[in-house]
Amino acid sequence: MTQSRRILEYAEKQCGTVLIKYPDSAVLRHGGNRGKWYALIGRIAKSRLGLQGDGEVTSINVKSNPDMVSVLRRGKNFLPAYHMNKQHWVGIVLDYGAETDKILTLLDWSYDLMEK
Repeated sequence: MTQSRRILEYAEKQCGTVLIKYPDSAVLRHGGNRGKWYALIGRIAKSRLGLQGDGEVTSINVKSNPDMVSVLRRGKNFLPAYHMNKQHWVGIVLDYGAETDKILTLLDWSYDLMEK
């Protein structure tokens, strides 16, 4: 099972999490009609992320506090979040070594931050 599938299954089990699925991406949001979204997962061209090579990778964007974002971006597979505020969001390339448990913790934090 891919890392993205594990993350989506985890998110679906979270209380009130709604997945809005598209062909190559999914938006994870709080329940209800106006639930704020707290993560975006999808396929993105490597070139758009500043990565070398052709093709696409799967990545997830999660919200975090700015201090944590700057620390995370020093790690392998952590990048400026594509198409998001780079100060408050971090992108994580999936299936290339980022620990799933760490990603799930960051997903929980993003969920909590977007509750406010």
